[in-house]
Amino acid sequence: MKIVQNPYRGSGLTHPALTDMPWTAADAAAPLDLVAHCPKAAETPLQSAAALAEATGVSSVHIKDERGRMGLGSFKALGAAYVIACDAQAGEARGQTYVTASAGNHGLSVAAGAAAFGAHACVYIAQTVPEAFAERLRSHGAQVVREGAVYEDSMAAAAKAADDQGYILLSDSSWPGYSTRPHRLMEGYLILMAEAVAQMTHVPTHIFLQAGVGGLAGAAAAHARKVWGDGPVIVVVEPEHAPALAASIAAGGPVVAQGDVSAMGRLDCKEPSLIALKSLARDADCFMTITEAEGQQGAARAAQEGFASTPSGAAGLAGLLAGAGALELDETSRVLLILSEEPEPA
Repeated sequence: MKIVQNPYRGSGLTHPALTDMPWTAADAAAPLDLVAHCPKAAETPLQSAAALAEATGVSSVHIKDERGRMGLGSFKALGAAYVIACDAQAGEARGQTYVTASAGNHGLSVAAGAAAFGAHACVYIAQTVPEAFAERLRSHGAQVVREGAVYEDSMAAAAKAADDQGYILLSDSSWPGYSTRPHRLMEGYLILMAEAVAQMTHVPTHIFLQAGVGGLAGAAAAHARKVWGDGPVIVVVEPEHAPALAASIAAGGPVVAQGDVSAMGRLDCKEPSLIALKSLARDADCFMTITEAEGQQGAARAAQEGFASTPSGAAGLAGLLAGAGALELDETSRVLLILSEEPEPA
């Protein structure tokens, strides 16, 4: 475990690549209003984890449990499907084809959102993605195309298909010239944090947020700052093999991180979303990278406490277990975590 303190906290990171990027939305009113009309949009629970609090020597640990979100098994149900719902509200979704690349839950959200609003989904996956996931995408009506050895290859193929075929590219990351839809996608993630705020009976002192490209962490941190101000210490947790955000903060601007493939596959992202980087440079207190072993320990401990997930889904918990001492948490600390996905299907 390593911790990078954020020197840009409060002021943000000034870098040419971020100048034209929007700040992450922080107001959850609009997405909450839209999702209230969805029959599958029941809120997910906030669970108290007394045994974890005792084990880490803190006052309390609360876990926002996203495993049952809209029947899709992860927080990602609030992202791409929300974007398509917004398009549908404007009369712009029916008959359209949304294209993306995915190695996991984002593709399911695109597929489910397209099916719900009379659109089509085309999901590019790399050769390494299991066929079981491809079949799951097809079960939601998506066309699945295998392209490339790694995710970055399939993302390039999806972008080319959007240009060549007139499809709508719906990525969960952002880069120069592409920010409108990922900004709205992150707005959807505000829903889970708004629910957590309403469910909490006290203000947390520490929030651990796992990150891949940073969409979830950026949205959750922005809303936490809007509601709770400077009170909570916000810790962003990444695999040491994919420190996209931590490396960018250390470098003073966006970089492509170097590292081996991580078992925390949903978080194994080498380039940050520029919207997320811009906002987290302002809102996060520090960036933590965890080892593969620490990621596995987090998942094992989550299962032991009745919160079965994956190393990706339990990475925030892994960060708490690995970093409680270094961050000087004590018996007055109140911790908020997000369990972001269900276990892999057997």
